[in-house]
Amino acid sequence: MSFLRRPLVRVVFRALVVSYLLFGSVYAVVDAWPRLGWAVGAGVLLLSAMTFAASVRGAVFPGSGRLLLPALAGGLAMHAVSPYSGLAVLYVVVYAAPYRLPLRWAAAFVAADIGGTVLVSLLLGLPVPETFGNTMGLCYSVILAFLLRQLTLSRELAESRARESAQAERAHLAREIHDILAHAQSAQIVHLEGARLLLERGDVPTALDRVTRALRLARSGLEETKRAVDALRGQDIRLLELLERLTVEHRSAGGAPCEVEVSGDVSALPAGARLAVARTAQEALTNVRRHAPGAAVTVTLRNVRGWCELEVRDGGGAAPPAQDGGGYGLVGMRERAELLGGSLTTGPEGAGFRVLLRLPAGAAS
Repeated sequence: MSFLRRPLVRVVFRALVVSYLLFGSVYAVVDAWPRLGWAVGAGVLLLSAMTFAASVRGAVFPGSGRLLLPALAGGLAMHAVSPYSGLAVLYVVVYAAPYRLPLRWAAAFVAADIGGTVLVSLLLGLPVPETFGNTMGLCYSVILAFLLRQLTLSRELAESRARESAQAERAHLAREIHDILAHAQSAQIVHLEGARLLLERGDVPTALDRVTRALRLARSGLEETKRAVDALRGQDIRLLELLERLTVEHRSAGGAPCEVEVSGDVSALPAGARLAVARTAQEALTNVRRHAPGAAVTVTLRNVRGWCELEVRDGGGAAPPAQDGGGYGLVGMRERAELLGGSLTTGPEGAGFRVLLRLPAGAAS
């Protein structure tokens, strides 16, 4: 099908169709002129010109399907005035109707095309074998035209699905990149800002310790990027170890208490659900450091009646994740949850802020 979409092929096809239509129109005029007189010949000439223009405009080149109506009427009239001269137009209408009209109208048009051709042939008393041959040729053309239409629709549907899949993959990658960079860079900024203040006060040893921590976080970010790529490839991630490391990094970055609590069996979670839990915890801790530095945080992971729940609760009133950077935090976490058939709830609770992620324990990866 891609071969037929090449510009040169289209130009050649259109040239052949125009030549075919032009031959039918010229043949109608030449055949009708000596038999039916000057007046009828002139009428046939005008009819041929109008039919040719309508069929070319509506069938060969992009245009409205309504132009096929005068082409159909003109083709049948040309066939009545000069037998077989209008068949070129009638065949073009058969092939063009499925592409220019809705399915029902296209079916009605081709039925009128075939029925009209048979009726005119019978009224003219044309030989039965020729009438039967032309009718079968139009029927075969109808079948081929609708098969080509179905192939075109199938191709367009496949291309649409491919574009949607690529868009979903780009959105997935965008969420992963945002989550990794937001977590790693925010922690590094905290350490580097602290190092700058310490250097201004002349406390070089403590400032050097902060820079060393920022370096460790940078290396951890690289490792986290590799784990995210592995997860995207379908490889396993160690969720509990990752949560423990996130809490250690959080305590190291801000010096605030941060603990992990696990209840129930969460080892059966698929890779997609594990990645969603890890990224949500990461994003929630990042927002605590931004909006409630120094607040104590509790990260709870539990399996409750077939649902995996991740709860991140702080005691210092962290702002909603939607207030981070470009605003992708809350959106990304909610999209990730909904893609897996779960939900995300965020909001103030008491003096602090709460993020609750719920996923089916058997969510597809």
